[in-house]
Amino acid sequence: MSKQNPNSIEPHAAAPGVLKLEGSAARLQLVFASLVLVVPLLGTIEAGRLIWVTEIPAWAWWLFGVMYFVHMFGVTAGLHRLATHTGFKTSETMKMLLTIMGSMAAQGPLYYWVSQHRRHHLYSDQKGDPHSPNLHENKWLGLWYSHMPWMLSKHVSTWSHYAKDTLRDPVYFFVHRYYLAWVLLGLLIPTVIGALITQTFHGAWIGFIFGGLARMFFANQSAWMVGSISHRYGSVNFDTKDNSKNNWIVALLAFGEGLQNNHHAFPINYRHAVYWYEPDLTGWILALMNKLGLVWDLKFPNQSSINKLSLKKDKV
Repeated sequence: MSKQNPNSIEPHAAAPGVLKLEGSAARLQLVFASLVLVVPLLGTIEAGRLIWVTEIPAWAWWLFGVMYFVHMFGVTAGLHRLATHTGFKTSETMKMLLTIMGSMAAQGPLYYWVSQHRRHHLYSDQKGDPHSPNLHENKWLGLWYSHMPWMLSKHVSTWSHYAKDTLRDPVYFFVHRYYLAWVLLGLLIPTVIGALITQTFHGAWIGFIFGGLARMFFANQSAWMVGSISHRYGSVNFDTKDNSKNNWIVALLAFGEGLQNNHHAFPINYRHAVYWYEPDLTGWILALMNKLGLVWDLKFPNQSSINKLSLKKDKV
């Protein structure tokens, strides 16, 4: 691995604290990223074939929905709002559970996820943002790059530069270290459930496909739209000096993450919905968990801070 001169490399990598992977490290990263992009797609194609040739039982659809929730809430609450932005506090047990759930998404080990996302905020839609759709001359290529191919880049954010605090946390170290085990666990759970329900290999296969690979494909596509679609299309509530947008469709699919303009205005908030009518399932659940004593110290701006950045005419 080698340090890069920010002025001599591609715009998405032009930032301090970025390393270029070389040799076996680069090849390993390319293999893992390619598997995450391709294998769930193949599983989704198989799901389509199964739907065509046989009747899919109701439990398979429920399993898809439950695993989608586990996947998405783990990413939004665990990896994003807790580990990356420390928008709330919780017990060591709950911290471990949420970040393990997020790791089942196969979006990268915890340190990688946190450091890449913090760099995204630091250089949002400027040179150095690892997945901005707005750094290419061709806007459609930029949109495509920011959705998926950016994960194939050899340039990665260094943990010591962007995620130093998480390196000292024993829970985060444990979750990061066993990342592949959590990815496999996220595939094994629905497989075993399908086998137990039907007592057949076919049932295990349906569980693996619907609760595992197809769930991973659709949930990750929704999550990746946050960095692509929600930095190009949507509405704006706040002056954030970048191209972040509030896209309600993405917010519904990604449990509130599509409210990117709100989030970039107030990154450490435990919820992305600033106004009561904005869809943020993760924020609603965290508020309920707070009532139950499972999370606490929820960070949220006061009204004067909201008014200061607001572009709305009806400031209150």
